[in-house]
Amino acid sequence: MKKITISLALILFSIVSVIAQDADGCKDHPLFNRMPNYTIRECAKNFGVTDLVMTDGNSKTIEGYKTMVTYDFNTEGGKQPYSFYQVVKNYENALAKYGVKRIYLGSQYVTLFCKSGGKSIWIGIEAASDVAESYTLIIMEIEEMQQDIQASAILDALNKDGFIALDILFETGKSVIQKESLPIIDQIYEMLNLDANLKISIEGHTDNVGEAASNKKLSNDRAKSVMDALIAKGIDKSRLSSIGWGQEKPVADNRTDEGKAKNRRVEIVKKP
Repeated sequence: MKKITISLALILFSIVSVIAQDADGCKDHPLFNRMPNYTIRECAKNFGVTDLVMTDGNSKTIEGYKTMVTYDFNTEGGKQPYSFYQVVKNYENALAKYGVKRIYLGSQYVTLFCKSGGKSIWIGIEAASDVAESYTLIIMEIEEMQQDIQASAILDALNKDGFIALDILFETGKSVIQKESLPIIDQIYEMLNLDANLKISIEGHTDNVGEAASNKKLSNDRAKSVMDALIAKGIDKSRLSSIGWGQEKPVADNRTDEGKAKNRRVEIVKKP
């Protein structure tokens, strides 16, 4: 009886150990299968920013939908944890079909990049040492904007509605227009050439993340950046004005990621 009791206790202990491996509510990101003998200590998902190391060794702030997962190696059974490089190769192999690029690799840190499902995906992996007894995985997913709006469509919207909201992308926390959005600037320029009498106000808006005063300044700087780009292309500055509203005029619910994305916008408004 005693032997049976001990055996039953061991079985129950094993079952509890398996069930209690991961932190409550945590699971692997859909892109990846975890390496053997790792459990999830903690995780988080939200819209946010993170700093990732780029090719030149300097950090760049990336903004997008952020997934963070911290893994710990289970040393029970006498098995040895993997090296950090083995962990890196595991993730690179998982992303090979998406054309993954290794942006930076150090002894305890790596930055990877790929595209999947219409998204740009940045991956940062950091371990406490070159032996990955524990490591943290950060995944930043950025929806790729469709930048195919035409000058005539912008003009039609201004004449019909008096304004149009455009997805002009800027460097995170800055007023520098990203190169992906330069075609939109070209189309605004072409639109202004379609109607020589048209005057517009360029108006910047943000979501409610961060301080209101900072958001207002950032939106103002971004609107002015668009205006300056148009002036540099040859548009008379008397036809243009710019203003930043910050988070004062949301068009969607800031409690959702989708709402925040809609609120981060530049509007072109027709002036009388």
